[in-house]
Amino acid sequence: MAHAIAKRAGVVGPAAAESTPDHFLERAGLVAFCGVAAALQFSIAAAQILLAVAVVCWFALIITGRERFQAPRFFWALAAYGAATLVSAAFSPQPLVSLVDCKQLVLFLIVPLTCTFITRSRTQTLVMLVLTFAAASAIVGIVQYGILHYDNLGQRVQGTLGHYMTYSGLLMLVIGVALARVLFGRGERMWAALVMPALAVAVALTFTRSASVGACAAAAVLLTLKDFRLLAALPIALALFIAVAPSKVNARFASIFDLNNPTNRDRLAMLREGRHMIAAHPLVGVGPNMVERLYAEYRDPDAVEKVNPHLHNVPVQIAAERGLPALAIWLWFVALLTVDLAKLYREDSDRSLAAAGLSAVVAMLAAGMFEHTFGNSEFLMLFLIVVTTPFAAARAVRRWP
Repeated sequence: MAHAIAKRAGVVGPAAAESTPDHFLERAGLVAFCGVAAALQFSIAAAQILLAVAVVCWFALIITGRERFQAPRFFWALAAYGAATLVSAAFSPQPLVSLVDCKQLVLFLIVPLTCTFITRSRTQTLVMLVLTFAAASAIVGIVQYGILHYDNLGQRVQGTLGHYMTYSGLLMLVIGVALARVLFGRGERMWAALVMPALAVAVALTFTRSASVGACAAAAVLLTLKDFRLLAALPIALALFIAVAPSKVNARFASIFDLNNPTNRDRLAMLREGRHMIAAHPLVGVGPNMVERLYAEYRDPDAVEKVNPHLHNVPVQIAAERGLPALAIWLWFVALLTVDLAKLYREDSDRSLAAAGLSAVVAMLAAGMFEHTFGNSEFLMLFLIVVTTPFAAARAVRRWP
């Protein structure tokens, strides 16, 4: 059954009965990989060190013949997107600057790493690690707001991470994982249900509107998948939250609908700036990491800020930075991923993993209309783990001597 599901979902690589050989490289790689998923909530440096260890173990397993390359078919769309990025960097006004930014492409290796080290029997441990460390991170954020006065736009809740956008984006993804576990899990739902309120409160206290929109979109999709009638619970939950939320939080989210709000005006200006960049460089864009450097050249007359690091919109950022062909490839990746996750959701016996993957895609797209979610390393790492885990669980792992 697992073999048939994996084949229909596009998982590459042979399948046979699952086994766990007593092998140091595999154990070390598994521990390092699970450490990545946990450490992301607190330290990108620790997560990247653990990722390097996991990659070394994975390469060693490949070289020694104990493992073969395995990845869902959406990985090849990611690889093509990486190739388009390198082409864009080659034509950049400052190729070296753009090539340095391309180091993020290494994170795409998380997809085959997940398929190597995560099996169905290990998904429970992985999910529990993600939920537990996210809960601890959420508590840190709540303490920052309530005790340390991280309660305004000048000093916003960010947990132990370097930026509130990163912090809220990770919590947004974990909200989808937790809710999927509650709605579709076959066991161990209690912990997910217990941590969800803390996750939701922490996201709201960051004043990050894009993450809140993404979390609501993810919740709406999950409730619809479970039972369309459950959607009625979402506006009720939002109304209750608004009733008890601090006035500063309510004012921040009410500003979403205020077209005179400076950040809203600036985002609209950035869309126009992106359009000008695309018109000037439709095939290869202005180059990775060049939007900020060329911002003054394309700055819209109605822009509020003199410069911005990115255009706060994933599709526009990709097209402006890397060209329309790169955007088309990225859309192919999203479509392929969504279709295959939907297949797994319909056919797999444990729907919680595929549902969590679908919620991550929806959250990334919804929040990505207002923030460059796909360009954030921490977000991308957890996103790839969440969306790849269903494919890893859907196939049994074969070991080669």
